[in-house]
Order: sequence, then structure tokens, then C-alpha cells
Amino acid sequence: MTGAAIIDDLRARGLIHDTTDEVALRARLDEGPITLYHGIDPSASSLHLGNLIGILVLRRFQDHGHRPVALVGGSTGMVGDPGGRSEERNLLDADALAHNVAGIQAQVERLLNVGGDNSVELVNNFDWTKGVTVLEFLRDVGKHATVNQMVAKDSVRSRMDSEHGISFTEFSYQLLQAFDYWWLHTHLNCDMQIGGSDQWGNITAGIDLIRRRESAHVHGLSWPLITKADGTKFGKSTDGALWLDRDQTLPYEFHQYFLRTDDRDVERFLLQLTLLPVDEVAAIMAAHNETPEQRVAQSALADAVTELIHGSDEVRKATLAARALFGGGVLDADGLEALRGVVAETSVHAALASGEEAVVDLLVATGVCSSKGDARRTIQQGGIRVNGDRIESTADGFAFVGERFALVQRGKKQRHLAVVGG
Repeated sequence: MTGAAIIDDLRARGLIHDTTDEVALRARLDEGPITLYHGIDPSASSLHLGNLIGILVLRRFQDHGHRPVALVGGSTGMVGDPGGRSEERNLLDADALAHNVAGIQAQVERLLNVGGDNSVELVNNFDWTKGVTVLEFLRDVGKHATVNQMVAKDSVRSRMDSEHGISFTEFSYQLLQAFDYWWLHTHLNCDMQIGGSDQWGNITAGIDLIRRRESAHVHGLSWPLITKADGTKFGKSTDGALWLDRDQTLPYEFHQYFLRTDDRDVERFLLQLTLLPVDEVAAIMAAHNETPEQRVAQSALADAVTELIHGSDEVRKATLAARALFGGGVLDADGLEALRGVVAETSVHAALASGEEAVVDLLVATGVCSSKGDARRTIQQGGIRVNGDRIESTADGFAFVGERFALVQRGKKQRHLAVVGG
């Protein structure tokens, strides 16, 4: 396999938008491993789905034997990148940035291989910018960039034409990112920067700086920003971004997001958001197209991405939880255990199941019904199920599944888990 095989793989996945001189890049990759970097904005304490593609492109290069550097922008995060934004972001203080940087670095370490000859190197640009004075920066970086070039960048020009304009702080962002590339080139022998298409102007600014200061030829590559076929932004749920941190987005919700993928998007997401080989994706799509109603591709996508981020056990739990909520199997203790954290739950006593109106007591104890009268009326209307069984009468009993759980459902959407002993 040639060193440039990674370029063929990225093209097959639709992951190349711009490159500097692809012939020269392929030749460089054929010479041997290259050190490349990708920058991550620490505006939150967790990566979200929109960040995933960049980390996976680093991983793809790493799997082909190249050396990845993941840069978390502790200093550039204090300035804010104008790319892809209509107005200036709120700037974070040092403590908030340090917290965010630590959270992101931990996630990167789980997604990229640590150890070996091409172990990922995690860096924070605050380490090499904190001691640089304004005069030094203007002399060593600013003098190599013309305002004409800076204004010509799409990210700057679009902001200048917008209602809010652009501050000098954000205008200078591309110089800071160019300085990062120069520093990594001179200190870590980094010869390539990668990023989304909205970063292309910043990437080329770094290439120009290295050429002017070091008379060296380095490379850049960008991928197209991911959007969904229906025009909505990728990685957004009804409540906002989907985070890779399980405490901010439950693995179950993460899995469900991909199960709902539109048929028009699923092949592209399989290619770009998983580590599945291209030929395996083709086989999945062939099976999917034979019986699209079975959503084979969506299941494969949800399982692959969730396993990558949260591990195989969370895939199993998400599947069990979905079956418990939506049917497709006999309720058991494992399935109801998997619902913990997915639906609201209440701790109850085991003796609750032995009362004369056990279901009425259960409905009130869980708060599904506001009173015994409300519970009786709702049961008479046929609106209650316990552990999947419709309750026909207030005299109907129930049993805790596995002597521990009871899933209460009111109507089509309201569900509550009763847990013996909490």
C-alpha cells in the first residue's frame, strides 16, 4: 500500500474539499509518514457530533501510519474564529477554557491511538503563545501577512458584509492559527494541517507564513462541512447539539439520533462518521436497498458510531432500552435496567405490588397520575399499561420484572420506571 492510499480513501468517502497541490501531497505521503495536525475550538467542555469528522480524519491518517497532532486552542479560544459565524462569540475566561481543554483532551485520547511510533500528540497552543509579546507577534507574524490577503478570506469577507461586522480581535484569528502551524512545523516537524472547508482560509494563511519565514513547502487539506439532505444542521437534536460526553447526551439518545437518519444521508454518514471500510459500507447499502423498510443501514450506522464513542456495552443497552420502550421483544430486567436514565424513575417499596389497588397505588407513587381518582379514571379509559400490558380494571394486579422494575405507560408518550429500592 502506498503512503498516498489515504488520499484515495478520503476521496472515496467524500472527505476532500480542497487540497494544496495534490500531486505534491501524494508524493510526500509516498516518501513516508507525515506529521499532521487538526485544531479544535474549546468553546465547550465536550466535543459534539460536528467535531467528530475532524477527529476521525486524524484517526484515518493515523491508521495509515501517519503521526497525528490534536491541538486544543487554549489561546485561540480566547479570541474566537469568525469562520461560519454571523456574529462574534462570547469570549471565555482562563478557568473556563482550562476546564474545556481538559474535557476535550480526554475525549481525543479515547478516539485516537495513544502509544506506539505514531501515537497522537496532544498540544495546547496557549503553551507557546502565552509568552509572546505584541511587538514580537507583529514583527515575526504580522509583517508576513498583507491586509489584502486577510480581507480576501471568505470567513472575513462574509463577516465584513454582515450586519454585525467583525472585530479586530476576530480579524486577527487567522494570524494566530498561522502562527500555530509555523510553531508546529518548526518544533514538531508538522508538514500538514487539516480542517473543515470553513477553515481553508486559516490553513492557507499558515502555509503562506511557513513559506515566507522558512522557505518550506507544507500542505493543507479540508473536507466539506456536513449538512443533512433536508437542509437542517448536522449534529443537532430538538434541544441543541449532540455531545460526545455521556453526561450531556445519553448514549441512548445518541444511538436514537442515528437510527432516525434519512435514507438520503445514511450512506454518506456511514462513510464519513465510522471507521468501516468503504467496501463494507457498500455491502451494507446493498442489503439496505433490497429491503429499505428494515433500515439496515441506519442500524449499522447507529451501532458503529455509538460503539466508537461509548463502547459496545452502551450499544447493547441502547438496543435493549429501545425494545423496552417501543416493543419488539419480551420485557426483562436487562431491558428495564437499560432504561435507567432514559426515562424518569421513582424508588418504590416491593410491597406496593400486593395492595388491593396495586396499579392505582403505583400510578400515584410514580406521579404518572395526580391522585387515586385520576388513576381510576385513566384506567377506565384504557390509558394505562404496566410492563407492556394494558390495565383493564383497578383490580388488575402487576408484578415487578426481575423483582425490581415496573414500566408504567400513560397514553402513547408518557413513561415512568418504578424501581424497587431505588
